[in-house]
Amino acid sequence: MPAQKTKKTILIIDDDKIFCQSIKEYLEKDPVEVIIANTGKDGLSASARGDMDIILLDQRLPDVEGDTLCGAILANNDHAKIIFITAHASFEGAVKAMKSGAFNYLSKPFELEELDLAIEQALRTTQLERIEQLQKYRTAKESKEAVLIGGQGLSGILKLLESASSSEAPVLITGETGTGKNVLAKAIHYKSPLRKAPFISINCAALPENLMESELFGYEKGAFTGAVASKKSIFEMAEGGTLFLDEIGEIPLHLQAKLLGAIEEKKIRRLGSESVKAVNVRIIAATGRELEKELGEAFRKDLYYRLSVIRIHMPPLRERKSDMRALCDYFLSILPGGREMTISGEELEKLSAYPWPGNIRELKNVIERALILQRGMHDLRPSDLLVRLDKSAAGNPELRRQQDFFQGDEILTLAEIEKNYIKHSLARLYGNYTQTSRALGISLSTLKRKLKEYDLK
Repeated sequence: MPAQKTKKTILIIDDDKIFCQSIKEYLEKDPVEVIIANTGKDGLSASARGDMDIILLDQRLPDVEGDTLCGAILANNDHAKIIFITAHASFEGAVKAMKSGAFNYLSKPFELEELDLAIEQALRTTQLERIEQLQKYRTAKESKEAVLIGGQGLSGILKLLESASSSEAPVLITGETGTGKNVLAKAIHYKSPLRKAPFISINCAALPENLMESELFGYEKGAFTGAVASKKSIFEMAEGGTLFLDEIGEIPLHLQAKLLGAIEEKKIRRLGSESVKAVNVRIIAATGRELEKELGEAFRKDLYYRLSVIRIHMPPLRERKSDMRALCDYFLSILPGGREMTISGEELEKLSAYPWPGNIRELKNVIERALILQRGMHDLRPSDLLVRLDKSAAGNPELRRQQDFFQGDEILTLAEIEKNYIKHSLARLYGNYTQTSRALGISLSTLKRKLKEYDLK
């Protein structure tokens, strides 16, 4: 009969060698054996010993995503508890990690005491108890985020949300950039009967056209140069759950027909495969474009009508002035240092008078900048930043002309406002496309499309 194991074994799989060594030195203060691997391949090889108790696994490794390693590692170590460590924390990432077999989820940088607690919980807590803890967190997060897609300015949206949540029909969410389309899509999923299944999101605008087909439909090993291993389609990843196609209007025409076939037939064919795979997913799509004006030209009519069985339009922030207080309170509650700050009624009036071309995302960015720049103040004044934007154009007639839509009697079209604001943002950021796209909360490919659309150089 083999001797009972007296020392716990911890495997660290992370490409940051300094981080690994620091954690190893810290953990070895107890009777613990610590093994280090800096790649997924080496980590899988080390786990073949089969006696791991705890595995600290980086979610993004140089040779593989941490999620894909879980199954193989657990096959050799069925009693082990995997704790994901990542510098890109999100609830969706935590859920994905849990579904792939992870026990807990730590965000870098973390305190060593947090690691101690996570390891202690892993050794004495069952997986079912951890799932219940995550569900409680999800419920609390939903209640906070409700203001983004609810409030006095969106009473009709909540009714549509309930209808969409009780159905598995496709949903098309429209609205300007930054209005909360992504948050609404998640709310529909997590309120629906599919909430325990995956929610997979993909931003079609962020995908290069030459890679879009392989991302949407997957591929087999050898399907093209560089396809050294098979890759699942996003339909397969979302099996039984919800697939959210953000910026659906960016999908080129020749792929729209294939996407329509996958939705209607519930089957996909990977690139390089001779067989089809059955898929069962609920589709939610979103766009900031007016697809109705593009039907028959840049967007297929049949795909549009198939996606818009339920259609929900998210109004811009300038039409939701009654929600300004609730939105500001929400951002103060989630941003670092915000809980100690207040925004006066006079300040709210100034914020409500601003047109917010970047919508809720712009409001969050302004409040976040104010928290950084106005550190030490108790009453936050984010409107000071808006005033500075106007003053920056005082000596520049061209910038002054661009900003005239913030004030005055003339009513400009949304297209004119968007064009002027993009031009203004580019000027303030010295023509840097990457910084401008980040500041506006849109992808680089969307910015370039807008520049071409408005003939901006």
